[in-house]
Amino acid sequence: MAHRLTSSPPTAILTRLLLFAGVWLILAGGVAESWIFGVPAILFATWASLALQPLPGPWLRWRGLARFIPFFLWGSLRGGLDVALRVIGPRLRIDPGFHRFRLRLRGRAARVVFLDTLSLLPGTLSAELTEGDALLVHVIDRRVDLEPRLIELEHRVGALFGEQPA
Repeated sequence: MAHRLTSSPPTAILTRLLLFAGVWLILAGGVAESWIFGVPAILFATWASLALQPLPGPWLRWRGLARFIPFFLWGSLRGGLDVALRVIGPRLRIDPGFHRFRLRLRGRAARVVFLDTLSLLPGTLSAELTEGDALLVHVIDRRVDLEPRLIELEHRVGALFGEQPA
């Protein structure tokens, strides 16, 4: 049985507060003075998340989150380096275009996280979610086989919410 990240409304609110505080800590680099702005930002982010995704909802799973965080950090670094090396090298190694992907995640929260984290993959950006679950992805290089990476990301995001892509 999968464990939910939250089990009751107070725990869900506390968990969101802690997650946003963790994000602030990473963004601010641990600078103590940043908390003067961080505390109001964290409170506002928690309030906004509750307004946009009221309780109860599709909560994150501990195991999925523990596996997703290192994937997210490594993917962010790898994606940034890949794009930088493509555009600052002596030869501009780009062939921009679009890739169509059938999105199999069903939950609204899982879809939003997938679309938002798609930019992790080197040279990708979600462009449009069309009728029939077709996602149009803008790519920096059409010669790269993107499908396996999109499927892996979809499975990792699905694990965050205890969902297997259909």
